[in-house]
Amino acid sequence: MTTVVLFHHALGRTAGFLEFADELRSAGHTVHTPDLYEGRTFTDLDEGIGHAEETGFDEVVRRGAQAADELPNDVVYAGFSLGVMPAQYLAQRRPGARGALLYLSAIPSSEFGSPWPGAVPLQIHMREDDPLAGEDLPAARALVEEAADGELFVYPGGGHLFADRDHADYDEPAARLLMERTLAFLDRVG
Repeated sequence: MTTVVLFHHALGRTAGFLEFADELRSAGHTVHTPDLYEGRTFTDLDEGIGHAEETGFDEVVRRGAQAADELPNDVVYAGFSLGVMPAQYLAQRRPGARGALLYLSAIPSSEFGSPWPGAVPLQIHMREDDPLAGEDLPAARALVEEAADGELFVYPGGGHLFADRDHADYDEPAARLLMERTLAFLDRVG
């Protein structure tokens, strides 16, 4: 099956995030979940974002890249929200990526100094009325246009962390559909 490097959101490696990784493992995939926060987790999204800002977004990306250094190049990079930064950076800049799964966020490719690599399949999942993703949806649309093999799925409703079972934004039907689409993507690129 496929090897996935899955980066956590601003709350850290929460139980809901780890359950998502375990669901991918149950489907036969190898999943690595690097800790960008050195053991810290948060229950409040504003506190988690504050910690990320204090740590520095460049440092978050550096920690993600350092974690990937220990792995082969032919992996799928995936990230939730904050974790999109290292996932997208690695998919764009590290040769050999099998694909990228960007959940709840997207960044203009120019932020990482190069266009989206045409040979890297891309799947992006966003929430229609996500209060934190105002600039991210246009970036997601642009990335999908750049990618030779790109898909954007926009789920109705609001809230941000809708796929994390531990968070108040959790939406079971949307999370289930996101997982189905993720597994189909991994089977296709694996």
